[in-house]
Amino acid sequence: MITPTLEDRRPQPYVGIRTEATLQQLPEVVPELLYETEIWLDEQGVELSGVPFIRYHVIDMQALLDIEVGCTVDRFLRSDARVSVGIIPAGRYATLVYRDVVNGIDGNRTLIEWAEKMGLVWDAWDTELGQAFRSRLEFFLDGPDDSPDPAKWRTQVAIRLADERPETLSIL
Repeated sequence: MITPTLEDRRPQPYVGIRTEATLQQLPEVVPELLYETEIWLDEQGVELSGVPFIRYHVIDMQALLDIEVGCTVDRFLRSDARVSVGIIPAGRYATLVYRDVVNGIDGNRTLIEWAEKMGLVWDAWDTELGQAFRSRLEFFLDGPDDSPDPAKWRTQVAIRLADERPETLSIL
């Protein structure tokens, strides 16, 4: 795994399909939704401007994950009944790249433990359905088009940090 880093990111438009799935369903659900999203983009005459991703809106590892599977684009498009348009929020993100799809949970754990040691706070909150995130993503840096071997694929975890706010403001 690559050492965690902090990155300042600009807002990024994307298109995606939102759904709920269990952790065990992700290996089946994610490729299906990516394929559907890429076909939709092709029908719109739009090319990807980045890499595909999963956006985790709410996580409950023991039940359902509220996710959105999508692709970044270079301009805003119109949503339809199935595919939505959104913005990956700007801000400071903690990131880590891991290799091999089987290392996803360990990669996320490594990033979370590193952030805790650094005293970083996620832009997240607890809900009845699990932990909600303003912006938590996994970007697929490599995939089947790059190598048939999933052990060679790289994924970047990126979790938005809570905005830093001054404790007090002084006016001169």
